[in-house]
Amino acid sequence: MSKDVANHYSQGTLGKAIESALEATIGSDRAATIDDLAPVDEFHIGGRPASVHLFDQLNLSESDSALDVGTGIGGTARFVAQNYGCKVEGIDLTPEFCEVAGQLNDLVGLSDMVSITEGSALDMPYADDSFSVAFMMHVGMNIEDKLSLYKEIRRVLKPGGLLAVYDVLQGPTTEGFEFPVPWATVADTSFLATPDQMTEYLTAAGFSIEKTTDRTQFAKEFFAAIIPPAGGAPPPLGLHLIIGNDAPTKLKNMVVNINAGRCGPVEIIARSV
Repeated sequence: MSKDVANHYSQGTLGKAIESALEATIGSDRAATIDDLAPVDEFHIGGRPASVHLFDQLNLSESDSALDVGTGIGGTARFVAQNYGCKVEGIDLTPEFCEVAGQLNDLVGLSDMVSITEGSALDMPYADDSFSVAFMMHVGMNIEDKLSLYKEIRRVLKPGGLLAVYDVLQGPTTEGFEFPVPWATVADTSFLATPDQMTEYLTAAGFSIEKTTDRTQFAKEFFAAIIPPAGGAPPPLGLHLIIGNDAPTKLKNMVVNINAGRCGPVEIIARSV
């Protein structure tokens, strides 16, 4: 199953595609910044505004040690490192994502603040009590054994450490889910939990939930703003580079599913006990 998930996200040319799109967007006369990369850099609903909304609630500082579980190409890790001053360790299952993340860390001068490791979130190569904060941005949808996932995150978090989750959860309507979507081509690699199930998993794993925020309306507004009109082309730099050639279909299905109440993004902030 983990290989199926990695294959879903792999293209083999992502790094070159981002490099070309970045040059077309900002030219070659100056160094790129994380703000330049923002349209492609944070592979979750809402992109940079969603990150700001979540992380501004956490009171992070340079004294924190952070873990980005399912880091993708590292955009959120770089955002956290630059804006809150803490070092971030990112881990991801997809080799190409890890490679591109390292390249982009170098490109924007954050290699000393952000480290990327290829590996499974269910068996992470970190010692117990290693981090003061962990975060997951649209990751749990690909992981079936969520209880093991959150137990593993609890293991590497210090007592009292924060876990911030921003995931797509199952909505009140359960029938007719349309595939493909950005995180899964078929239903066999999509594992959406309900809000009640998330509460059960996190509590059983050793967390106390401090805050839950439904971001479904925000998602509807986000997609309305970024999806080009019929026949329109996306900008050179955008999430379509990560999603792949069938990006229009995946985004359309995502919007249909959200509007039908089949799923929606939710923030959860929890503390290890």
